[in-house]
Amino acid sequence: MSASTASCSAASKVFAETVVDPTSDVPPGAERLRALIERWLAYARTPLLPGGCFWAANLADFDSRPGPVRDALFGHHRHWLGLLAAELRHAADAAQIADLDTELAAFQIDAVLCAANTALRLGDEAAADKVHRTIDGYLG
Repeated sequence: MSASTASCSAASKVFAETVVDPTSDVPPGAERLRALIERWLAYARTPLLPGGCFWAANLADFDSRPGPVRDALFGHHRHWLGLLAAELRHAADAAQIADLDTELAAFQIDAVLCAANTALRLGDEAAADKVHRTIDGYLG
């Protein structure tokens, strides 16, 4: 395993322990999606790694460089989008939100989070509020 793929593996473990795992006891759907977003914001606000969110900071650097690092980054990104979409599906199935294109909504939420990561790095104090307002638009 190269140093770069080892970094991806370590970042994946940190992300799971910091963002995803703490939400496992939260009921699925809207409540868990909100919890994931709150955990993600805490992770991005107090970066454990340079650049805030490791994934948001590195995807663009490796998107045109085939190899194991890009594969690891893309794999994590697909997993994250799938997790967001699954919680949106749970929320729609439970009538917590209106029926919607969950994959598109997950894509849009992820785009907002990536923008928030950059904004937080630049000192935008309103970035978290913008994320909350976006999520409120989906979840009410």
